[in-house]
Amino acid sequence: MLETTGYEAAMTRALELALLGPSWGVNPQVGAVILNQHGQILAEGWHRGAGTAHAEVDALANLAAKGIDPAGLTAVVTLEPCNHTGRVGPCAQALIDAKIAKVVYAVADPGQLAGGGAKTLQHAGLETVAGVLEQQATEQNRVWLISAKLGRPFVTLKWASSLDGRSAANDGSSKWISGAESRADAHLLRSKVDAILVGTNTVAIDDPELTARRTDGSLYEHQPLRVVLGQSEILPTARVNNGDAETLQLRTHSIHGALAELFERGVRHLLVEGGPTVASNFIKLNLVDEYINYIAPMLLGGERTSIRSIDVGNMDDAKHLEFKEIRQIGADIYIRSAPKLTSKKEG
Repeated sequence: MLETTGYEAAMTRALELALLGPSWGVNPQVGAVILNQHGQILAEGWHRGAGTAHAEVDALANLAAKGIDPAGLTAVVTLEPCNHTGRVGPCAQALIDAKIAKVVYAVADPGQLAGGGAKTLQHAGLETVAGVLEQQATEQNRVWLISAKLGRPFVTLKWASSLDGRSAANDGSSKWISGAESRADAHLLRSKVDAILVGTNTVAIDDPELTARRTDGSLYEHQPLRVVLGQSEILPTARVNNGDAETLQLRTHSIHGALAELFERGVRHLLVEGGPTVASNFIKLNLVDEYINYIAPMLLGGERTSIRSIDVGNMDDAKHLEFKEIRQIGADIYIRSAPKLTSKKEG
């Protein structure tokens, strides 16, 4: 029998393959490998985006191209094989038809339509092993998993600030708080999300372009949807109206309504880059799944804080976070954090 560590090694490779697929779109990043009885990888596959073969089917196709019979082999997949027919058929059935003997997966599919693949496999007589490198796979695919579970886009709130938490000097100037390296990293982040959201006030004051650009000014191949929240009119000459990316104005102040509409449009990862008012409103509603902050080694003082009232009246009301990643980028500090899931009153 194959040792557990053999599955972990194969799952590590599957997780690497998953990252080769696009991080945006309605589908998750999934990788798969097919093993022989000795734990050797015979074929690999990954999902390349909506409408393309899923990772398991891609791996099976690559196996067939080598002239290898899949009967009796083991498939290792980062996500439970899907159980529904969309643009392509259900992966659970594809594995059954291929006479795969065992399926090892990291994370269960939370979707109501696609979930349940493991039961289908078991009913067909296939052995299943769940939870191999589950923590790593959950972290890597957190955007899609949380979006699928909650039925709304995963929300990343991003801002750059001085060490004392200011987003601008007292005269309103903010170029540039973060260094060039941090700005390049932020543009790379933009290129990996489905949509960017700001409020109408940010458009009126800062006139941002909201595109994902390389350091030489060229556009990344994938440009997120530019979303402007609010009822105020946007000038036709505003840079968000240029032809470099699609722009959508949501004429509402309802953040819940905006998220529902964006989810219906296929947005699974929303990057919020709005000013302090928009940022604070998302935080107050507990709708931020992840914070990304670039902290610059400068002091500005004054009134222009990165966030404002978030309905925290005392220490018991504080919104506790967990640091997930901290690193230095140029002169700045990059911090990625998420809401702490444990009780806010820990004694």
